[in-house]
Amino acid sequence: MAAKARILVADDEPHIRRILQFLLEQEGFEVRLAEDGEEAWQAVASFRPDLVLLDVMMPRMDGFAVLEIIRAGFETARLPVILLTAKSDVGDKVLGLRGGANDYIVKPFSHDELLLRVSNLLEATRREREANPLTGLPGNRAIEREIQARIAGGEDFALMYADIDRFKSFNDHYGYARGDRAISFTAGVLVGCTQKYGPGGVFVGHVGGDDFVVATSSAGSEELARHIIEEFDAGVAALHDTEDALRGYLEVENRAGVRERFPLIALTVALVSDVKGRFTHPAELSDTLAELKHYGKANPRSVVVRERRTRTGDPEMITSNGAVASQSGPGPLDGDPTPRT
Repeated sequence: MAAKARILVADDEPHIRRILQFLLEQEGFEVRLAEDGEEAWQAVASFRPDLVLLDVMMPRMDGFAVLEIIRAGFETARLPVILLTAKSDVGDKVLGLRGGANDYIVKPFSHDELLLRVSNLLEATRREREANPLTGLPGNRAIEREIQARIAGGEDFALMYADIDRFKSFNDHYGYARGDRAISFTAGVLVGCTQKYGPGGVFVGHVGGDDFVVATSSAGSEELARHIIEEFDAGVAALHDTEDALRGYLEVENRAGVRERFPLIALTVALVSDVKGRFTHPAELSDTLAELKHYGKANPRSVVVRERRTRTGDPEMITSNGAVASQSGPGPLDGDPTPRT
């Protein structure tokens, strides 16, 4: 069971504090009260709230001064703050927003509006904290929660695991800045393709590094996966130096001083569709995807590896040109000109 969100209410009017406490506790929040600015900033340190409702006009220290202390603290700099003010003067609102307030509410306020603003800000903050800092996509906690919710809800969905092949060689050769560029490019491909070709309700998450997850409906998932590797392949040459892109491989010197050749980066997309009723936990699904990904990575091209089995008992692979690999065991498609090591 998720812990209750903690909310600090700082207001010098007793009846306002009582009203806010009642409303928020009815919604399941844990509430701490402060009757002036001095109490408020001390409660921020001791109570460690998830959000602060902060009155502007208070004795001993006003809301602007408390806000300044909150924003100056390393641990509290991003703490969500909603200002409460009895004034409708635009100058006070602007001053509060410039000081780092996330929102403001003018007294007298609508109960429904206040609760909605609190819930929206808490949700936005949670998503921001869970997001990958490079791509802004939901991270591991959000991914596991999303998959578990779909499994528990009995939803018939498909899950993809996308991984950049030979990313370490690319990163070692070009440096971290170019590596980040490749990761951001891949995130853009995934989000762009789901927006253009996917149904509603598609979820795209960033596991970390060069690994991504896409949850979508089973219907059309194979076509969506194929569009993903096609668009990745269409832009991958621009991520490499022109000379490397033209010859089709990188030359990287290993620790022994020996130069090795590596094909250009590609994208492997492992796909499991028709999840409904087959898995009870995200870890089970993850194991199946890992097996498919391992199989696909033996091919130097971008490829979709789906769970459908061929006559040889192997997963079926689809390249960006729509060809299906059906040979026994892992390996490149016949006639693949890309050099391998």
